[in-house]
Amino acid sequence: MGKVKEIYAIHKKIYGEVPKIMVETPGRFHLLGEHSWFCKDKTVSMAVNLPVYIAVSPREDASVYFYFHQLNETKKAGLSTLKVKKEDRWANSMKAMIYGYTSGGFEVKGMNFSVYTDILPSAGFGITTAIKVGTAFAIRQLLKIPCTDAQLLQVIERGNKLFLHTGNYIADNYAALYSKPGNLIITDHATGTYDYIPFDFKDKKIFLTDAKVPRISIWDESTIQEPENVLLLGDLRERKNNVYGGWIYEQSATEINEVLSVIPEDTKKKLLYIIKEHQYVLDAREAIIAGKFGSFARCVNQSHENLRDLYKLSCPEIDWILKRVNELEPNLEYIRDPVTCGRITGKGFGRCLYAIIRKGDVETYKKKLSEYERIFGFETETYEVKPTKGAHVVRNQ
Repeated sequence: MGKVKEIYAIHKKIYGEVPKIMVETPGRFHLLGEHSWFCKDKTVSMAVNLPVYIAVSPREDASVYFYFHQLNETKKAGLSTLKVKKEDRWANSMKAMIYGYTSGGFEVKGMNFSVYTDILPSAGFGITTAIKVGTAFAIRQLLKIPCTDAQLLQVIERGNKLFLHTGNYIADNYAALYSKPGNLIITDHATGTYDYIPFDFKDKKIFLTDAKVPRISIWDESTIQEPENVLLLGDLRERKNNVYGGWIYEQSATEINEVLSVIPEDTKKKLLYIIKEHQYVLDAREAIIAGKFGSFARCVNQSHENLRDLYKLSCPEIDWILKRVNELEPNLEYIRDPVTCGRITGKGFGRCLYAIIRKGDVETYKKKLSEYERIFGFETETYEVKPTKGAHVVRNQ
């Protein structure tokens, strides 16, 4: 609990009083399926022990103060004059959650917030979502707002869509709110529901690596989300009651090519990625439940190959690291039954990847990252992680 005492002391130093509520919210990454939410597919995610702490205490007026310890920045807003400001960056996410409450008819009072996280939002790993969810959760706890979990999700959605004018990705929110230790969480975007998958491969270590490659988008992902593409994918769905989620995509290459023949080749490749990715999600889930790491790892590795070759979302630097991950295999059997796996994760075009490797390969992996730094000139940040729980109060008074 040393971290909690430190944050209490920081809050008291800034505001002259200790916080009444402190919430810990995990970071997260997506293992599979994060690019196909728009066509109501499924996403597999892991909440991880890269926490964001939100400490909060009440004020007597209608002002809201925000302090970010690692940045040593303080921002201020008024409850009646909330608006997005470019210079407020991270604080806009917190203001959005306040707006999510007030626009839903909930009464909110003045508050003092402190944010503490060892990883800045720009790194990825779900830190911005953790700030949002942790803020919304802390407000509910502090002000004792009669708000169910379903209403809390609506608060977050209103803040994202109506205040920040961004998308609202429910797989992010579910992972931050509902995750359980030792489990992955799978979001079904068609039903708006989630489920758990126990993830317990004791001989493996999980690493998140920020490759520090600047994101340079070579194409706009929103272009693939056009209604006509959603309709084409819908035409290729087939009901299967004995399959998790109740449906699969058409398996016949001839049928797929015929349906997709009306669109440009580049768009066709990206839709093919989505079709294949859905099957990887289903196959990976079955493999994890059955304890077959090799089958799961094959899905992950093939997913990355498709992100690279079909969806065009990877970059040479991350491909280089993941090739080194594959080279940790003892022999060429890794293609059929791999003992390691890895994939780019998140928005893509650079930055973040995950690798799941054997315990005995950890030092070799770190040496390969040092080699990467010498070759490409980017200094990586790597974190060993494990599945952890969603947002929760760590201490209150």
